[in-house]
Amino acid sequence: MSLRDKINMSKLPVHIAVIMDGNGRWAALHGHERVFGHQKGVEPVRNVVEAAAELGIGYLTLYAFSTENWGRPDDEVSALMELMVQSLNNEKDNLLKNNIRLIAIGDFARLNENVRTKLFDTINLTSGSTGLTLILALSYSSKWEITEAVRKLVRDVNAGVIDREAICEEEIEKRLTTYGIPDPDLMIRTSGELRISNFLLWQLAYSEFYFTDILWPDFGKEDLYGAIVDFQNRVRRFGKTSEQILEK
Repeated sequence: MSLRDKINMSKLPVHIAVIMDGNGRWAALHGHERVFGHQKGVEPVRNVVEAAAELGIGYLTLYAFSTENWGRPDDEVSALMELMVQSLNNEKDNLLKNNIRLIAIGDFARLNENVRTKLFDTINLTSGSTGLTLILALSYSSKWEITEAVRKLVRDVNAGVIDREAICEEEIEKRLTTYGIPDPDLMIRTSGELRISNFLLWQLAYSEFYFTDILWPDFGKEDLYGAIVDFQNRVRRFGKTSEQILEK
């Protein structure tokens, strides 16, 4: 019996965010270089994206490459960028077939021209899709994003676009890269690490966290289903008491 059969289709999370961790450790455990682990991590990306689309999940954000990852050895960064180009080339047809729209968030100026070109080509190609929205967090970190939002606010205050006394949460959200996208209901992190690593700090304020020891290359559809079942067994209070929630 698949864990999918235990999912309540009327209580699906609208937005799932995933920190895909453990590629390097998976490679080391299997006697390979780190790059091999990243290559093996492509298949679970495909499986999880397809599973989310099949279930009818609205949004799926994958933490593909952080701004901190630029500090990794040059050969690993180069291999990751090349793998990104290959994956975008290889997955275009699958995205279109599954009615998936691709968007991306991050500091794209740091990406090499080839990656930017392939990324924007795929985004444009899938822009008319109406199913799952797949969000790649690429060259992204939350502190970078919030810093950029503050800079935009300062510029707008100085330009008279907004009064400083009118600054509020909504005005900050308008200047985040995720504006218009619902905050994640569920955040999944693989590999046993119990932290969020500068990922969607603002947006995860009331998300449910699901941590698993499974290394990303071994994460499959059943593991995604298990995380959703676990999510559906929780009571989300959003600062209220259990009694207030039950009264609804």
